[in-house]
Amino acid sequence: MDNAAVKHKELFGHPVGLYILFFTEMWERFSFYGMKALLLFYLTRYHLFSDSDGYLLLGSYAALVYAMPVLGGHIADKYIGFRKAIIFGAILLVLGHVGMAYEGNQASLVDGVVRRDTFALQVFYFSLALIVMGVGFLKSNISSIVGELYTENDPRRDSGFTIFYMGINMGALLATIICVYLGEEYGWGYGFGAAGIGMFFGLLVFVFGKPYLEGKGEPLNPEIINKKKFGLKIEYWIYISAVLGTFVVWQMVQSHSIVQVILMVAGAASLAYIIYYAVKFLDKVARERLIALTILILFTIVFWALYEQAYMSLNLFAERIIDLNVFGFELKPGWFLGLNAFFIITLAIPFARLWVWLDKKKLNPSTSYKFAYALILVGLGFGALVIGGKLSGDAGKVASYWLVLAYLLHTCGELSLSPIGLSVVTKMSPTKIVGFMMGVWFLATASSEFIAAKISDMASVGIEDRGNFIASKAGYINLYEYLFYAGIASGLVLIVLTPFIKKLMHGIK
Repeated sequence: MDNAAVKHKELFGHPVGLYILFFTEMWERFSFYGMKALLLFYLTRYHLFSDSDGYLLLGSYAALVYAMPVLGGHIADKYIGFRKAIIFGAILLVLGHVGMAYEGNQASLVDGVVRRDTFALQVFYFSLALIVMGVGFLKSNISSIVGELYTENDPRRDSGFTIFYMGINMGALLATIICVYLGEEYGWGYGFGAAGIGMFFGLLVFVFGKPYLEGKGEPLNPEIINKKKFGLKIEYWIYISAVLGTFVVWQMVQSHSIVQVILMVAGAASLAYIIYYAVKFLDKVARERLIALTILILFTIVFWALYEQAYMSLNLFAERIIDLNVFGFELKPGWFLGLNAFFIITLAIPFARLWVWLDKKKLNPSTSYKFAYALILVGLGFGALVIGGKLSGDAGKVASYWLVLAYLLHTCGELSLSPIGLSVVTKMSPTKIVGFMMGVWFLATASSEFIAAKISDMASVGIEDRGNFIASKAGYINLYEYLFYAGIASGLVLIVLTPFIKKLMHGIK
């Protein structure tokens, strides 16, 4: 198809390319969230991991998933461009999900000793490594292309990112229904395999939808990657290095202490580079905007550390403490994860229209205020679970509608922060480091994932104590009361700081 024939075409007031990215990300998120929804149950039930070990592995994996886009974004910025990075990442993701479909033998408890299939676990860890590397090349770069579809002051930008974000959650909703059902009813391999098929669909959509991207996402300096080193183009050496790097990640995902050190070093190095770049290359306005963006990113760490309890402590809370029998129908605990996606699908368009309407009335809150509201809302979500837990007594199961309410509040918080955050990164970052700053955004989320695992561990239960309902319930409720106060307090602090942050943003909302 001729690029000129599709250039600048719009659908429902947005570039057609937005919808290509929408469906690509939808299928990529189907694969990611389908696998993630099963992961903790798979570890604790099939391989008999303790709660603590399950949380730490999930935290290390998720941290690496969100940290790797720092490297992937930098490589795309400087060398191969966003489009090539996305295709390469998608191929790695397909391979990773195929590997996840191999289950091996189920673990057994013999004389108090857990016996596991070591080979199957190594296949599992290597599959996680492929997924980590694949997301690193895909995640931040696809969001960056969304930003390129709009001019800097285009009022449609925030609503475009919100629509894009809705695509993410359509994939997540389908995944939690389909992959969880297949995994629990027919075998874990079926659930993980379905996730891989979804990723393959995403790859096809992106490849065949290239003309609608209007040339966005191509390498800025193609002559660099076409140069040869030792008989091969630099572009090919990048791919080879990434594949070899997967073997390194294979070992890292099994070592939680190494992941923790890497996160600390990567965070410090990223902050140092931001300061260096701001001082060395930017004028006053651009420098202060970058400082404001960095402050906001730091507050997102608190939000995501609380929010990501969904795939950790809240997952096991749903399995063990929530009354899963609703009108005679037995719910699967993993399905509750779909509530977040469902609420985003139903609320994303109203939220997008709300920001546009408020902007016309000159009442649109600044990004900083929106982030503060998000922190307060995520805290209130945990408050709902505390109320439900106390009303049901020490030995009673918590009614499922309290968890529904918690996810509703968390979702409203997410819609006030995540799509707005993606948009503000593209608006406030200097052009030459947009991909890097998008990576820093996900690095902050990576830190949150590891912190979330540590927080969940506060309510961990050993394999031998899983039948002690009263003690388990008390542990969860105590944890959620602490998180309630943490969310509210953080939101109030950010409200106080907002006037200062607005000055640094120099007119960008």
